[in-house]
Amino acid sequence: MIQLLYQGQIALFVLIMIALVISLTFHEWGHAASARYYGDNTAQAMGRLSLNPMVHIDPMGLLMLVVVGIGFAKPVPTNPRNFNSRWAQMVVAAAGPGMNLVVAVIAANVYVLGRKWGWSGFESEGAQFFFTYLALINLLLMLFNLIPLGPLDGHYIMPYLLPAKLSVRYQILNQRYGTYFLLGLVVLAIVGVPIFKALWSLGQWMLPFIVFV
Repeated sequence: MIQLLYQGQIALFVLIMIALVISLTFHEWGHAASARYYGDNTAQAMGRLSLNPMVHIDPMGLLMLVVVGIGFAKPVPTNPRNFNSRWAQMVVAAAGPGMNLVVAVIAANVYVLGRKWGWSGFESEGAQFFFTYLALINLLLMLFNLIPLGPLDGHYIMPYLLPAKLSVRYQILNQRYGTYFLLGLVVLAIVGVPIFKALWSLGQWMLPFIVFV
């Protein structure tokens, strides 16, 4: 992303930053809202049940996104002991990627509707770029966070999808080695292995399937 600044494409850089902030904010809000629904008000008590980006954005994580293309937001705190359902942890984990899918669907369909109905500004290249990237960034965040490694949301979901014995084994292995494998993927991506490019391509493939209007 920082290359855009070097190339003088400040407007494109700003649009991508806005899309990233929106995407990260809704992702974390999804975790907080679903945790509250299942009886845990930890995030709400800490002011995280909010769509204010300032309570979710981590400055260092955002800087890493700009510089190296990989970053993070502030994790939403939860207390599983407060959950009132055995499925709560899975749903709370899935709510972040789920919100990214919702934002992607809304962005893609609002843009198509805007073009169809001739809304002012929707014919511009800027609108096409913003809404397309907003949808794709959210699809990328959804796919990445569903990877069942390390602290990513997928590692909370995977145990529910496995037989009991295998689930326990998976949790033990992920606790020991998952973060290292995840860091390994990130390092490989930084040195040029097209891991995130593959996820981005998958998001591009998915994009037509989420347009319903």
